Amino acid sequence: MLKSRYYASFAITAAILFIVYNQIKPIYHAPINEELFKDYSVTIYRDNWGVPHIFGTKDKDTAYGLAFAHAEDDFKTIQNIILASKGRLAQEHGKVGAGNDYMVQLLKIEKVVNDNINQVSKEVRVICDGYADGLNHYAYNNPDQVIRGLFPVSGKDIIAGFVHRMPLMFGLDNILTDLASNKKPYLAANLDSQEKNQFEQKLLGSNVVAVSPTRSADGHTRIAINSHQPWTGPVAWYEAHLKSEEGLDIVGGLFPGSPVVFLGHNRNLGWSHTVNRPDLIDVYELQMHPDEKNKYLFQGRWEILEEKKAIIPVKLWGPFSWKFSKEILWSVHGPVVKNDHGYFAVRYAGYGEVRHVEQWFKMNKSRNLMEFNEAMSMLALPMFNTLYADKDGNIFYVYNALLPIRGTDAYNWSGIIPGTTGRALWRGYFSYDDLPKVLNPKSGFLQNCNSTPFLSTTGYDNPDKSFFPKNLGIELFQTNRALRMHETYGADKSITRDEFYQYKFDTKYSKKSVMAVNLNKFLNEAVSNDPDIIEALSILKNWDLDTDSTNTAMHLAYDAIRPHFDPNKYNYNYSEIMNRLESAVKWSIEYYGTLDVKWGDILRLKRGKTDLPLSGGPDIVRAIYSKKHDNIRIATAGDCYFQIVEWDKEGNVSANSIHQFGSSTLDSSSIHYDDQAKLFSSHKMKPVFMDLEDIKLNLEKVYKPGDNK
Repeated sequence: MLKSRYYASFAITAAILFIVYNQIKPIYHAPINEELFKDYSVTIYRDNWGVPHIFGTKDKDTAYGLAFAHAEDDFKTIQNIILASKGRLAQEHGKVGAGNDYMVQLLKIEKVVNDNINQVSKEVRVICDGYADGLNHYAYNNPDQVIRGLFPVSGKDIIAGFVHRMPLMFGLDNILTDLASNKKPYLAANLDSQEKNQFEQKLLGSNVVAVSPTRSADGHTRIAINSHQPWTGPVAWYEAHLKSEEGLDIVGGLFPGSPVVFLGHNRNLGWSHTVNRPDLIDVYELQMHPDEKNKYLFQGRWEILEEKKAIIPVKLWGPFSWKFSKEILWSVHGPVVKNDHGYFAVRYAGYGEVRHVEQWFKMNKSRNLMEFNEAMSMLALPMFNTLYADKDGNIFYVYNALLPIRGTDAYNWSGIIPGTTGRALWRGYFSYDDLPKVLNPKSGFLQNCNSTPFLSTTGYDNPDKSFFPKNLGIELFQTNRALRMHETYGADKSITRDEFYQYKFDTKYSKKSVMAVNLNKFLNEAVSNDPDIIEALSILKNWDLDTDSTNTAMHLAYDAIRPHFDPNKYNYNYSEIMNRLESAVKWSIEYYGTLDVKWGDILRLKRGKTDLPLSGGPDIVRAIYSKKHDNIRIATAGDCYFQIVEWDKEGNVSANSIHQFGSSTLDSSSIHYDDQAKLFSSHKMKPVFMDLEDIKLNLEKVYKPGDNK
């Protein structure tokens, strides 16, 4: 009887708490001085594509306005990014976020920021504070959208977001996940070893290509800024124009939570990044003391692991949560993960670095090649190929990376390293001056498509790979995209403006590509008595390697071959390819009643009520990655926001850009939720406005943050 009363009482109490919780959840939850928002002088101009043009008196004002504008379009994602960097995802979203929250404590992100914040210039700290205040202002005005207890945020929180996100870009989370899952990552630094379903979604990359006046038919300088990212979420591009009276005037792409542009152009210059994959992570196996807990052997002595507990709150339902604790260990090598195979320490490039925003900010404000190089030489960004062009006709490429100096070749650095000796510790990093670079090649042509830096141009101006140790893991292969760049831009010595655009939308596989080489190998071996398979083989033999939306062979080649962009990592297996082809044939006949199906009928851009055909595919210059859903493939990543920028002979800049959806990331009721999709599908672009006069001629609305409170 008492027990039943107890349960009834608990249920009533829980119900009351649940109601109260939901009543009080949408509040700002921390005192704020509303007068603070009046310290900023900024105007937001939304053009007729919804793109925000942020005009501030000072740089900090522009950052403040950017935060407010971006929050209008994607406040949910920005909040989740802040939650993630604070290690509070599980507190809000349940156990799905627990792994992230443990990692935040394991990597000591809060301590790293607090200990190193003074390395960030006062100017940039003020900018981060301004961005944080823009978010605080939006949260103050929109309490119903606020995650309980998250606001106000500070400039430190913005910096912490970069510290949290950067090592994930080169796969640290994959390594830690494998170790925590009792796996022994023999290829620890190899991202591909972690990507079991790589073909479907992980074959992501980016393109960038530039031509100087010597290769342009009209003497113009041009650059295609063409990153490939997921189309939604925390690393989806957002377009903005930032202008201040302190010299900032840039249009480009940035991720939620960023006060600066990551790639784009100002009046004088432009640049883009592509992901590179040097070996920036080493995993050390520790030799533990047989009797004494948490002692490990290093340099002949038993050292003691630093030990503490991570306390992680996890949401259950309503106001209820539970906390679990997990051991955090550190060695001289770095954070340690214990699993069934032993104790493994992880060292990764850039630990302790907090100046990521500062480097990008200096790139944003650079006026010439010298200033841009000064910004790049900070090496605050531990990775990313970077390709640059400017109004003076300069084109420049650097294999930017924080490359570890490994003192010996006695170890297999792509595997597990013994943690007992100091010989395996890094000796620092290569200097910026020692990285692979190309400046103004005689060819007038530069490209990188997640490919080797040693074939970035044609002719004799490429970096010499013999100067660089193999233990750096620098790429030596050409992706299909890189091959096609050489076969289009690289083969045309007088490129017109129309041709520059045409080559950017190239939809073919090279005859040297992984796709073509392995398809030919398969066709030479293929034998079947099944009339449907015979018909499919005939279609594939006549395929012109094009992935245009009207092509009727791509769907079969796509499913059967499944190319990797690194030819050394493609495992050819005749039986598997034949099995996949048989499945593709069966699927095509079942859903379409024929094998003669247009690729654009299968590959679709779906956004709200918009449903459009697409050209392109994996590792195509017109890159499109997709997931199968019933009888179609829905595009989810690849070509997304990009720009084509040019400077004429007098140095005047003009540009076009496009986004796969539009500027409104989450509001499906907005016209800008999908207003660029039709242009995107048909390989068209929209103009970029930089002058206030042009903006006003194409204006949707103008306001100051909080005007519509």
